[in-house]
Amino acid sequence: MNEEVSKKLELIRQTLRETEVQGVRLRGTDWFAWATGGASNTVLLTAETGVAEVLVTTEDAWVLTDEIEAQRLKDEELPANFKVYVNPWADGGARESFVRDATGKGKAVSDRPISNLEQPLPPSLQSHKRVMMSSELERYRQVGQKASQAMTEVLKAAKPTWTEYQLAGAGAEALWAKGLHPALTLVAGERRLPLYRHATPTGEQIGRQAMLVFCARGYGLYANLTRFVCFGALSDERAELHSHVREIEAVVLNLCQPGTSLDRVYHALAQAYEQHGFPNAIHEHHQGGTTGYLAREIVANPTTTDTLAEGIAVAWNPSLAGAKIEDTFVILKDGKLENLTFDPNFPNVEVEGRLRPVPLYN
Repeated sequence: MNEEVSKKLELIRQTLRETEVQGVRLRGTDWFAWATGGASNTVLLTAETGVAEVLVTTEDAWVLTDEIEAQRLKDEELPANFKVYVNPWADGGARESFVRDATGKGKAVSDRPISNLEQPLPPSLQSHKRVMMSSELERYRQVGQKASQAMTEVLKAAKPTWTEYQLAGAGAEALWAKGLHPALTLVAGERRLPLYRHATPTGEQIGRQAMLVFCARGYGLYANLTRFVCFGALSDERAELHSHVREIEAVVLNLCQPGTSLDRVYHALAQAYEQHGFPNAIHEHHQGGTTGYLAREIVANPTTTDTLAEGIAVAWNPSLAGAKIEDTFVILKDGKLENLTFDPNFPNVEVEGRLRPVPLYN
C-alpha cells in the first residue's frame, strides 16, 4: 500500500465523519492527482476534469473510469490503494448507479458538485491539499528542476529571428521531453513585452529581447517560473526595471513565513511598488499566491485572509511594464524558503541572501 495515499484516504474519511455524508467524489485533475499520490487522469490538457474520478466511502476507495481508459490507468498510473470501477464509455448512467449503491443512496461531497446530492468539499480538506507531505515535496523538487532546466536550455538556444510561436513551441517541446505538461507557455518579444502582462505568443519575431513563462505540470504539481533572454545589452532603463522587480519580490519573499496572511503580503507588495515609484503596478497584474496542484491555489488580494504554513508552496510574480520575476518556492519547517525552480546554470544575482534570476545574454 502507498503510505502517502493511505494517509490521504484517512484524511478523506475524516471528512466523511465530519460532514456526515456517505461519499467523497474527486473529479478535478488537481484533486485526482492529490488523492492518488501524483497519478494523472488528464487526456485533454486544457480540461479541468479528467477521464477518471476518485470515490471514497467509509469502506472502500475507488477510481471510476470507462472501458477506454481503465487498462492504461491500471497499468501506468494508479497505486494499489484503489479498486477500479469500469463503466461502458457510452453509459455514464451506469457509473451514477454504482455510486448510489456504494454510498447507500446517500449524500456526497465533491470538488465539483453536479447534483443536489453533492455538497462542496469542507475547508479542512482543502487545507490538507495545499500543504505538501514530504513525499509530495520530493516529487515537486523533480518537477521544479526539470522545468527550470528546460527553460535554460531553450533560452540558451533562442535566436532573435525566432517568432514568439517558435520560442513557445521550443519551450513546450523541452517540457514534454522531460515528461512535463506545458500547461502554460507565454512569450513576449521586444515590441509586445512592455504592452501586455499575459502575452500569449504570436507569429511576430522576438527581436532583441523576450520573456518566456512556464506553468509546467508533473505528478499534478505546477512549477511556475519566468525568465528573460536578451540579444545585446539592455538599456539602462530596462535593466533598472528588472532591478526594481527583484527588490519588490524580496519584500514578499521575506514575508513568506508560517502564520502570515495573504492579504498582508498583498498590502506589503502594494506599498513596495509605491516606494519604488510605481503606485499603479499592483492593479496591472495579479501578484501570485499559493501554488501546488493548481497553477495558483489561492491568488492573494486585499481581502485574502488565508494564512501561510509550513509545507505550502508559493509562486509570486511581481511585474512592471517590461520586467517580471517568478519562481516556485516552498516554506520549510524552519521558516526558510526553498526555491524549487532554481537552476544554477541560469545567470543570477544575490538579493537579500537569495539567488534571483537576471536576463540571459545570448
